Amino acid sequence: MRKISWLRRKMHYYYLKMVKERGTPEYIARGWAIGMCIGWIMPIGTQLLVSIPLSFALRGSKIGATIGTFATNPVTVFFIYPVQCWIGNLITGGSLSYAFIKDALKELLEEQTREALFRLSRELLTDFFVGGAVFALISTPITYFLVRSMVIGFRARMAVRRQRRREIKKP
Repeated sequence: MRKISWLRRKMHYYYLKMVKERGTPEYIARGWAIGMCIGWIMPIGTQLLVSIPLSFALRGSKIGATIGTFATNPVTVFFIYPVQCWIGNLITGGSLSYAFIKDALKELLEEQTREALFRLSRELLTDFFVGGAVFALISTPITYFLVRSMVIGFRARMAVRRQRRREIKKP
């Protein structure tokens, strides 16, 4: 119960951070979509190096581009990366089993060295990027439209509240 409360507070914090950010709903949504896309395609450690400059180039929210990459984080990658590689392997017609992928990625995530990365097969790295592209193609437009509608809805509710307060203050 306590963890749910903590998670709920964190999600509420990021929701408020998103909807209260300055800028148009499209600007904010574009940044979050950029972060989500890069979060799937790039491995952890390289995501911010790509998402922030890309948010400048595409005129998107820098905060959204940063937080959007958190879809893949040190907690979720142990589940997400093997599934991502497995899906990429299915698409490329590879011969790697899910168990091999899971073990190889677990070893890489535990060691976090360049040597561990080079031990992975080229096929697995290709599968990682292909699977990431699939997840990005699915989640990026969903993120954009969801964030945009959340910002628009929040601002509309705040406008109604302000209007009600003005009406109450009038004699």
